[in-house]
Amino acid sequence: MREIIWEPYGDYKERANIKRFMDKHGIRDYDELISRSVNDIEWFWEEALKDLGVEWYRHYDKILDTALGFPWAKWFIGGKLNIVHNCLDRHIKSGKGAKIAIIWEGDDGATRKVSYSELYRDVNRVASALKGLGIGKGDRIGIYMPMVPEIVVALYSCLKIGAVAVPVFSGFGPKALATRLDDAEAKVLFTSDVAKRKGTTIEIKKSADEAGEMVKTLRHKIVFRRGGGNAPWDPDSDIWWDDLTARGGDECKTEELDAEDHSLIIYTSGTTGKPKGTVHTHAGCLAQMSKEIGYYFDLKATDIFFWFTDIGWMMGPWEIIGVQHFGGTYVIFEGVPNYPAPDRLWQLIERHKVSILGISPTAIRLLMSLGDRWIDGHDLGSLRILGSTGEPWDIKSYMWYFEKVGGKRCPIINISGGTEIVGCLLSPLPITALKPCTLRGPGLGMDIDVFNDEGKPVRGGIGHLVCKKPAPSMTRGFLKDPERYIDTYFSRWPGVWYHGDWAKVDEDGFWFLYGRSDDTIKIAGKRVGPAEIESSLMEHPAVSEAAAIGIPHEIKGEAIICFVVVKSGIESTDQLKEELKAKVGASLGKSLKPEDIKFVRALPKTRSAKIVRGAIRKKYLGQEVGDLSSVENPDAIEEIGMAI
Repeated sequence: MREIIWEPYGDYKERANIKRFMDKHGIRDYDELISRSVNDIEWFWEEALKDLGVEWYRHYDKILDTALGFPWAKWFIGGKLNIVHNCLDRHIKSGKGAKIAIIWEGDDGATRKVSYSELYRDVNRVASALKGLGIGKGDRIGIYMPMVPEIVVALYSCLKIGAVAVPVFSGFGPKALATRLDDAEAKVLFTSDVAKRKGTTIEIKKSADEAGEMVKTLRHKIVFRRGGGNAPWDPDSDIWWDDLTARGGDECKTEELDAEDHSLIIYTSGTTGKPKGTVHTHAGCLAQMSKEIGYYFDLKATDIFFWFTDIGWMMGPWEIIGVQHFGGTYVIFEGVPNYPAPDRLWQLIERHKVSILGISPTAIRLLMSLGDRWIDGHDLGSLRILGSTGEPWDIKSYMWYFEKVGGKRCPIINISGGTEIVGCLLSPLPITALKPCTLRGPGLGMDIDVFNDEGKPVRGGIGHLVCKKPAPSMTRGFLKDPERYIDTYFSRWPGVWYHGDWAKVDEDGFWFLYGRSDDTIKIAGKRVGPAEIESSLMEHPAVSEAAAIGIPHEIKGEAIICFVVVKSGIESTDQLKEELKAKVGASLGKSLKPEDIKFVRALPKTRSAKIVRGAIRKKYLGQEVGDLSSVENPDAIEEIGMAI
């Protein structure tokens, strides 16, 4: 199914923000837009940031410096700015203080709205109090909190004074937290007495305390009262959030920072090896995030933006900074999409009139598996744009998202990039036609290609996704590990960013992804991505979720093993197992028929809903699994071990 399913119409076609940019520069169509933006990236970034309204304290002297090569490119040389000025201060000065910045909904259904003026006041108080603790430019501050509005205050308070924010998923245990804080040499940690999830109270302060004992640089823990405030306490280092804000003043100067000054250190969530600290700048984050929210997701003043995410995933800061750059409104959600009832997400969209929704394919597969009755009857008419990222789609789930959630009205802006870019390599635009599962083409200003094994461009076949020119938001190496950075992205083809994804450009110029190249399975010389196998399995009406791995085979090189979660009420029988094997064989060819199907209750995933195939494979083969700190449900890994 690769026909066009959506064409831009009405306001998508005539009033899209990217249309304004195109008209300003006499650009006639999508192909010309992409061509101009990637052939002359310096022209594009200069004109885009003007159009998007990025404000500088001092304008830059030079856009791009590649004297040290692509891997160490520097941007906007001589320029001075601050994310907080663009995302908060200027909106207050322009009289937008009464506008709602944040709509919060808690796990227990509680709601709260925070205006720009309230956010400005609280950021100033916390920022000035941090300075009173001796914290300043370049100091690293961890953020280990549930998804409450104060997480935004913590983020902006760091950035305002030139400190570097280190957001960490609040579901991590002490060791995972300590590893990140210690690597970053954090001096302060924002945390909470408890977190709430699926009706359960989680005492994250205890985890913060255990982690703190392993981090020699940590001086203070600032504790927000999410529960009753009954947390273990060290009066020498712990400070209640309320007490801290009482110390702060209502005004705190926003630091005028160099464009290349660091803003965020975000750790990648791989399942093996030491987490990699990706390092991002004020100008880089602002450029990429405002471009994507403004052009890809077409944010308008009236929109309510909601991406189902956590602060520890790059989509958290991406949403906060990108939406607030334009003075917009976004939803922060503490809970999960199917608690306390399977229609929780649809209730939230209806209640808050969400107009732009972002969610992972795995989350959609979960909601789809619960049955249409939970979405039927909810008014989702406020939606005008759907978003997704995190992994390849299967057609069945994509079409359910398009038809049931978006009513066939809304484009799916299916983006893909990564933490190391805090943005996208590939993305559709609201002015582009869509095929199922497509990412349409290169992001604006992103010189993306698909290479074969010899490093030559390939069309019509699956190859390696690469980037041939730098972008402002690309990580400035890995923290304390420049060699690993070069080895990861530039060792295969020097001067070319090797992203590690399989991609394909079809005969019509539409781009598709097929998963990570390190997940690739090679059967008797034929290479196949797990997403293709999983997509075939998902087409069977009994299947809720699936994961495919390759295991050693003495004749074929590798054989395919699939782990399948069946829908509620479906029995896991030998007959079903044979049906699923036959289904894959019929779809992909007999040589790619799975060696075996294993039925499991759940697939192990990260908090951002990525299936951890690498960990599944190692567990199945009896190997050391490695760091599982990013896995939300490690018990599912143990079930894999028992499925042998």
